[in-house]
Amino acid sequence: MIITIYFLFVNFLAFVIMGMDKAKAKNRQRRVPEKTLFCLAFIGGSVGIYAGMKRFRHKTRHKNFVYGIPIIILTQISVLVFILFKVSA
Repeated sequence: MIITIYFLFVNFLAFVIMGMDKAKAKNRQRRVPEKTLFCLAFIGGSVGIYAGMKRFRHKTRHKNFVYGIPIIILTQISVLVFILFKVSA
């Protein structure tokens, strides 16, 4: 239960930060560093980052994001499946 709440929170936070970064980009304000966005993805917010990319049409021209975020998602899913099968075995 705690893990589910954590992932919901971090993905919601990542989605909101993507929206804020897009708004800052439009207004030519100081932006959220890409390193921060990738850190959010690595700690479990990859789906939120990806959803933010699609919803806000943000970072969609950056190959690091276009390819990197889906790779992170697939890696996280693979690790999760591995852990679930290892625990159940």
